[in-house]
Amino acid sequence: MSQLYTTKVTAVGGRHGTVKSDDGILDLQLATPKELGGRGGATNPEQLFAAGYAACFENAVIHATRRQADKVGDNDIEVIGEVSLLPNGGGGFQLAVTLDVAITGVDQAKAEEIVNAAHAVCPYSNAIKGNVDVKFNVTTR
Repeated sequence: MSQLYTTKVTAVGGRHGTVKSDDGILDLQLATPKELGGRGGATNPEQLFAAGYAACFENAVIHATRRQADKVGDNDIEVIGEVSLLPNGGGGFQLAVTLDVAITGVDQAKAEEIVNAAHAVCPYSNAIKGNVDVKFNVTTR
């Protein structure tokens, strides 16, 4: 299978360090959230995952409607990604995700159909399928 896109990001210092992409566009300080006993004041892996998933899912919604009569564009969709860090019961941790998806210009049933189709094609959804609980709150505007 041929790769459509590849990126590389280097993390140094874990949750208290930095992340930087090989092209230098992403260059961020990291900090453990205050809620987890850290200093806060910088982004963290959960925020980065929530941002990436929300942005990717928004594009998956567009992709899912590309061949439909009810096409939607960037300005018709808002996705809010929420990522929770939970104990897994075995001494480790797991993630849970909630995506609030609002779509303009379609009815509720169609919006839910679109979100289901987007979930089937979104690379983030496919990467975590069967491993991370993902909940959707779908609304129309």
